[in-house]
Amino acid sequence: MRFLCKARLDIETANDLAREGELGSTIQSIMEDLKPEVAYFVADEGQRTAVFVVDIEDASQIPAIAEPWFLAFDAEFDAVPAMVAEDLATAGPAIEAAGKKYG
Repeated sequence: MRFLCKARLDIETANDLAREGELGSTIQSIMEDLKPEVAYFVADEGQRTAVFVVDIEDASQIPAIAEPWFLAFDAEFDAVPAMVAEDLATAGPAIEAAGKKYG
């Protein structure tokens, strides 16, 4: 199952790592471990933020995705299930059934 994840890095922690020359290498190390399908790095609410998609087999894998961000950056972390177009197409009958029953 795919999850859309967002890690918003603590400003002071990220600044300290940047000053030490370790910000980029720490992010790179985390990304190498997570192997996301795609990753973007943006400013969100004024903070360095990683937005990425990972495909996991079991919800028990979520801590392995979140903990590196918590430990390295004191980050805020969110993960929500996400679908690609093919997933949405497969879900079509369930959506239609819900619409008929509850719409």
